[in-house]
Amino acid sequence: MLGRVVRPEALRQFQAQRPRLFAVAYRLLGSAGEAEDVIQDAFLRFHEADHATIDNPAAWLTKVVTNLCLNRLTSARARREDYVGPWLPEPVATADPALGPLDTVEQRESVSMAFLLLLERLTPPERAVFVLRSAFGYRHREIAQILGLSEANCQQLYHRAKRRIGDERPRFSASRADGERITRRFLVAARNGDLTALQELLADDVVAWADGGGNTTAARRPVRGAERVARYLGWMSRPVSGLSVRVMEINGRPGMVAIAEGHPLLAVVLEVHAGRISDIRIVANPDKLTFLAAQLPNL
Repeated sequence: MLGRVVRPEALRQFQAQRPRLFAVAYRLLGSAGEAEDVIQDAFLRFHEADHATIDNPAAWLTKVVTNLCLNRLTSARARREDYVGPWLPEPVATADPALGPLDTVEQRESVSMAFLLLLERLTPPERAVFVLRSAFGYRHREIAQILGLSEANCQQLYHRAKRRIGDERPRFSASRADGERITRRFLVAARNGDLTALQELLADDVVAWADGGGNTTAARRPVRGAERVARYLGWMSRPVSGLSVRVMEINGRPGMVAIAEGHPLLAVVLEVHAGRISDIRIVANPDKLTFLAAQLPNL
């Protein structure tokens, strides 16, 4: 924006829409950093646009953000094929309102890592239609206008996306209080190296994923089964100078962040079903912790 004069009214209109636009972009991309880049690009376009031709700034900005995300999704798919180890979405602390309202079960599901990973199965147009419809309640007619498609085509894309995802949409069965309680028990058992206590918290078919992106040490394949996962988590009992761990909700799920010298080293997100941990997702790639690091001082 160097050298540009920002019109106050354009800035006001954009800032009013920014939280919703970020919430849309993050769900479409699974990347907070890329979502921020998209929002910045959208603002530049909005600032330079002829505002006399924009009847509805919210709709105009949603269309721009969605289509910028579609462009990025096409290239992101190719990049993720070469990604080192499992790819996981960027963690976002949900105590911060960045992801929009999370008052309903459906809203909380729409930002979970499990759900964002399911969306990776979809083509970019399917993902856009599905997110706009299921997470934000847009009508097919509105989605058609955003994507420049026919209403019938949008309906077809939506139903195709539902079939691809099938019955695997995540269902969070633990309350927030139960999720936090189990997370704290998990943390104590892991830091104490208590394999018996750990196994008691894990489902028999638990799976642990670790995303290091080749930038830090992390398992490059999923670890499966309660006994193997408990042993794998032995690294959590090793003493690290100056390390602190904060239990917090991440992507609408119970989780924790390991912090050293004010910077997050990794984020752990748990899926809890029927009182046991069914999935553990560990994000250790420092490139994916930048947004979370910016959130921490405000939480």
